[in-house]
Amino acid sequence: MPGSGRLAGLAGFGKLHTVSTPSPQAPSVSSPVRVIVFAKEPVAGRVKTRLAPMLGAGGAAAMHATLTERTLKTAVDAAPGAVELCCTPDDLHPVLTDLANRLGAQLAAQGPGNLGDRMARAFARSLAGRQPVIIVGTDCPALSAAYIRQAADALAGGVDAVLGPAEDGGYVLIGLRRFVARLFDGIDWGGADVCDTQRHRLAEAGFRWEELPTLWDVDRPTDLDRYEAYLRES
Repeated sequence: MPGSGRLAGLAGFGKLHTVSTPSPQAPSVSSPVRVIVFAKEPVAGRVKTRLAPMLGAGGAAAMHATLTERTLKTAVDAAPGAVELCCTPDDLHPVLTDLANRLGAQLAAQGPGNLGDRMARAFARSLAGRQPVIIVGTDCPALSAAYIRQAADALAGGVDAVLGPAEDGGYVLIGLRRFVARLFDGIDWGGADVCDTQRHRLAEAGFRWEELPTLWDVDRPTDLDRYEAYLRES
């Protein structure tokens, strides 16, 4: 299995996965990997609603737009292959179309369904091109180009999947070399065990995967102080 790190067994899974440790310099990617940034339209009252009591609906939407731009720029800077901004409910919002045009990203709509349905559709469509695919969300300011390149390098090295866990029990990144429809079935996308359930789905499909260091995201009022401190230090 590629990359440095410790091997960890998942109890009851009968598989091994690699938990990577950060490297001082991001490795070069040996083959192209497509990166898809999943984003919602920055509409007041529809995004970052848990932050609205502190920021107001408009302020929460503005923060979402800022995080989306930051994430897309990070994906473009990582440059492991083509970058796509995949939007919901469609790809017509002027903020997102302008962002894609300015940063040279392709634009697509996520389509209907829950998050699992939409990710499954994006993976099935993109993996038809026979290149590994990475999907990232827009809630993680700590997501770096080096982190995306590390994920791309793992996929280029031959693992079936790569996961970037989040501290809240979800994940900030998932990458696949191949697609199995049931990978995203039965996941409670608003729950605290999303990443753990995703591990079970990967194991059930017989996948071998690598996990990157755990990152944090901005979703609740308690995350705002950390976000502001991060911005001051970065």
